This record gives sequence, structure tokens and C-alpha cells, in this order.
Amino acid sequence: MQNSPAGSLKKLLQQDSILTMPCCFDPMSAKLVEAAGFDLSFMSGFSTAAARLGMPDTGLISYGEMVDQGRNINSAVSIPVIGDGDTGYGNALNVKRTVRGYAQAGFAGILIEDQQWPKRCGHTKGKQVVEFDEALARIRAAVDARDEGADILIMARTDARAILGLDEALRRAEAFAKAGADMLFVEAPRSEEEMYRICREVPGIHMANMVEDGETPLTPPDVLEEMGFRIVAYPLTLLSVAIKSMQEALAMMKNGQHPKDRMLSFAELRKAVGFDDYYDEEARYSSR
Repeated sequence: MQNSPAGSLKKLLQQDSILTMPCCFDPMSAKLVEAAGFDLSFMSGFSTAAARLGMPDTGLISYGEMVDQGRNINSAVSIPVIGDGDTGYGNALNVKRTVRGYAQAGFAGILIEDQQWPKRCGHTKGKQVVEFDEALARIRAAVDARDEGADILIMARTDARAILGLDEALRRAEAFAKAGADMLFVEAPRSEEEMYRICREVPGIHMANMVEDGETPLTPPDVLEEMGFRIVAYPLTLLSVAIKSMQEALAMMKNGQHPKDRMLSFAELRKAVGFDDYYDEEARYSSR
């Protein structure tokens, strides 16, 4: 396991400092995260649904589509990537299959949450959570799949804060930890006081989710580290920046202008997508 994606992630989690985790949605965005020097990434369900389907994160993207996207992402990078496994796509046995499938696709970790299906982005309206026992059964099934040989770490997420209150969210997170989850994610706390409570009252490795203009205060990594968080995720930042840049370029082109001053040079673009590496590898096998 030490040389596997899960082993690499486990080693990172043993560090004292907080891990900053920009989220990807396709192989190109994942490569950019790695090239920028980050140690890990997360395949955002919101961003993947938008990039792959052009649709919102409302349960429309399927298990098969997520696994396929993840396989391509993990093939493009050497850093560990955590995959958004949503609700596990069914009952406890579906959860086990999902965990195994994500491990086979090369993910270092998988997120399993307690929302009802169809799930929603944690910072949008309309989401509901399953009963406590069903939520716990999902995490137990995920942990069992890991312990039965799936080389992957389990991140347990609860969305109970928005529907049932913070106390219930903390109760679920504590139960998930006792069931064997490797990482914990209490979604959408609404104040710094709530964020402190999460880390103080539930022992474990906690992830903070920084959604710009979302329910949770946008908090610097050093402050999150002081609170007790070990990972900070930015699930929408790259997608939002990319869409804004493309919208601005298209508006210029519509008006007869060209966004040349905002573009990479052709040489920089070739390097970013991998032409230079390809040429180097190609030269190894040249007969000349």
C-alpha cells in the first residue's frame, strides 16, 4: 500500500500542516493542479457534472460516468486524487461496489455521503438526508469494502447540518469515525464557531470545504489549520475561473475582437497539454 495512491494519501495525512486541495474535473485540470505543485486533488462532483455533461450537480451524473472520468484523471497524474462517490449509488451493497470501482480506477480516497438520492450540491437548495441508521450503514459498507481489499481511504460526509442541525451532524460524524472512516467531512457549517466545534468535539481528520459565496465562511488555510482542519478543498474555484475566462473570450470574439493577450503562447499551450513530454518519450524509440 505504501506505493499506491492510497498509501501516498495516508502518508500526506500524517503531516502536521494542513493540505490545500484544489479540485479537478478532467485530466487537464488535474495535470494543472499537479504542475502547480499541489500534493493532492479531489474530483469534484459539481465540477465533473458541469464539465462532462453540462448539467448541474443534482444526481444526474451516473456511477459509470464518474468512474470513467476518474480513471482518465488518475491516469494523467501521479499525485493522489480523492473521488466524489456521492451516496454510493444505492444500498449498502452498491456502496461496496462503488468503493471497489473507485479503487480500481486509481483513486486514493472516496467520499460517501448521507444525502437522499438524487443528491444535491451541499450549498444549494433541495437536499435531504437519510435516517441515521442508513447513513451509518453506508459508511460501514464502505469501510468493509476497504478492509476486504479495496486499496482506498474512506471520507465520510454528512449534510445533516442544513436539515437537522449541527448537533445531529456532529453525532453522525462521530459515528462515522467510530465505524472506521479515515477522514470526516461535515458539510456547510455556517460560522467559524461551528467550524471550531466540528474539530473540537469530534476527533479525526477533518476536511473544510471552501465554496466561494457558499454557506461556509471563506477562511484562509492557516486559520483552518488553527481550528483543527487537516484538509481544505476548493471544489469550484478552477471551474469558475475557467468558465469566466471562456465567457470573456467569447464576448470579445462576438464583438470582432480577439483575446490573444489573455492566452498562453502556442509553445506554453503545447507544454501544458504534454507535447514536450511526448516528444521526449518519442525520441527514446526513434531509429534515427
